[in-house]
Amino acid sequence: MLSSLENRARTGNAPPVRIEVLNTGTELMLGHTLNTHGAWIARELFPLGLTIARQTTVPDGEAIRDALVETVERADAVIVTGGLGPTSDDLTRELTAEVLGLDLIEDEAAMRSIEAFFALRGRPMADSNRKQALSPAGADVLPNPNGTAPGVYVPPRLNGRANCAVFLLPGPPRELHPMFRVEVIPRLRALAGVETPPHSLVLKFTGIGESDFHQGIDERLAAVPGLEYGYCAHIGEVDLRLVGGPAAIETARAIALESFSAQLVSDDGSSLEETVVRLLAARGMKLATAESCTGGLISCRVTDVSGASEVFTHGFVTYANEAKKELLGVSASDLETHGAVSETVALAMAEGALRASGADIAVSVTGIAGPTGGTTEKPVGTAWIGLARKGAEPAAFKVFHPRNRHDFKLAVSQAALDAVRRVL
Repeated sequence: MLSSLENRARTGNAPPVRIEVLNTGTELMLGHTLNTHGAWIARELFPLGLTIARQTTVPDGEAIRDALVETVERADAVIVTGGLGPTSDDLTRELTAEVLGLDLIEDEAAMRSIEAFFALRGRPMADSNRKQALSPAGADVLPNPNGTAPGVYVPPRLNGRANCAVFLLPGPPRELHPMFRVEVIPRLRALAGVETPPHSLVLKFTGIGESDFHQGIDERLAAVPGLEYGYCAHIGEVDLRLVGGPAAIETARAIALESFSAQLVSDDGSSLEETVVRLLAARGMKLATAESCTGGLISCRVTDVSGASEVFTHGFVTYANEAKKELLGVSASDLETHGAVSETVALAMAEGALRASGADIAVSVTGIAGPTGGTTEKPVGTAWIGLARKGAEPAAFKVFHPRNRHDFKLAVSQAALDAVRRVL
């Protein structure tokens, strides 16, 4: 199902500037490194009303030349990631200069910055690092305070091959992300003529499948004048992206909440764990977790959020039955009679975590991640989630997520955090 953003491109109502991303790196082609740049850049462009028209990935070396030749002829702006390091296979600068017909020169300011990077760390600079100060003549060198590889911006006026702006960015996200926000976004806005970004909103929902969500509101959204919208599904979550005037966005928001208000996680881009931490803080409450099948993932997600120390007290990872008994007080008879994956044990785990931690609310999970260990009564993918609160009766419910181990753990952690959100 095409989103309205994709439909707009097909009907000729394309964004004001055609942006393509060219990712370089043999490690991306071999699967040794996950390529996340396109998705991240797309999310950064969305609030500006800009989108990526095409993303290409090529190995290091000569393949970059062929990809650049094609891309600069087709795009208004191309963002190249990777290949700016000091090694012999880092050829992005050299090949870009060759394709655009520009000389490579050593930039004095870039050289001083690289030397200062090593001096600050008390490390000698290898001679091979000097190549990182090379830049096509006339291009802007983009500072990199987080690494040794400066970025490069070649404006369209320097491009003798085509009227295409070229950005060269380092591959590591810790270097690319800040450089993109500080150096690339302002230039893209100028190229696209974006003086005032369009209004946009991302609503995050959980506990509803993409097809059910789409079926529930799509026709009504399509009837809203001046609205562009699209869906993005993750494990246990659906994002609704809205672009348009304030009235159109508010109308679309009302349509979505009319059907799915109980499933709304946030309307400000906050993740489920960020929402849970914010709700706990607002209510002055503390949370504890007791995890078996998720192995600490719920605690990890919560503590990834700034401010978690104010609301999170204990994270019990009681994978073995002995740990459930010793740390949470789960009785041996309950484990023997009902099994570790049961309503009884989930309740006992939550109550034990609440008692041991002194928190206001505790959530527990116990399940069968697979691929082995399932039975007819309790197939792989089964999990029980328990909730215990001060001054309230504990409760538990069963979920079923027959996925691979990684996705099972993520889905169960999502369900557990959402249960906390709903209580709060």
